[in-house]
Amino acid sequence: MLAGGCFWGVQAVFEHLKGVTSATAGYSGGRLKSPSYEMVSSGLTGHAESVSITFDPSQITYGQILMVYFAVAHDPTQLNRQGPDTGSQYRSAVFYSNDQQKRIAEAYVAQLDAAQVYPQKIVTKIVPFEAFYRAEEVHKDYLENHRDQPYIVFNDLPKLERLKQQFPELYRK
Repeated sequence: MLAGGCFWGVQAVFEHLKGVTSATAGYSGGRLKSPSYEMVSSGLTGHAESVSITFDPSQITYGQILMVYFAVAHDPTQLNRQGPDTGSQYRSAVFYSNDQQKRIAEAYVAQLDAAQVYPQKIVTKIVPFEAFYRAEEVHKDYLENHRDQPYIVFNDLPKLERLKQQFPELYRK
């Protein structure tokens, strides 16, 4: 479970990753059960727009998923925002499901910070997964269905281009 700004672009990145069997847009990390897009957009639910990722570990590792997440899916140095979107609902977060995922995510962030990969410190929260609520049907495969929308053109299609360029061995059409 990953949060990194608007879920449209994050979902699209992981849908184009070899070994990922599903990438579902939704909400996680908040107090409200069964929130709607409008509720989450208010910033009052505590939820973040998130993507639930299911993958085949024989084809891709959790570490590789984190590499793509930190390198192309979002900017992990932006606190409670991504690009034009602001508020805690657009925060950067890794929702781990077990101690191994927690250790891997914490070690990876420490490695990136130590290597000063980014000019600022990473602000991504690494927190336990509690619940995921699937987003409304209109958000499913949003990028694929709205490629000409200005928001998608300027904010999300460049993520797919970075995926192709930086991880050609992991990219799938």
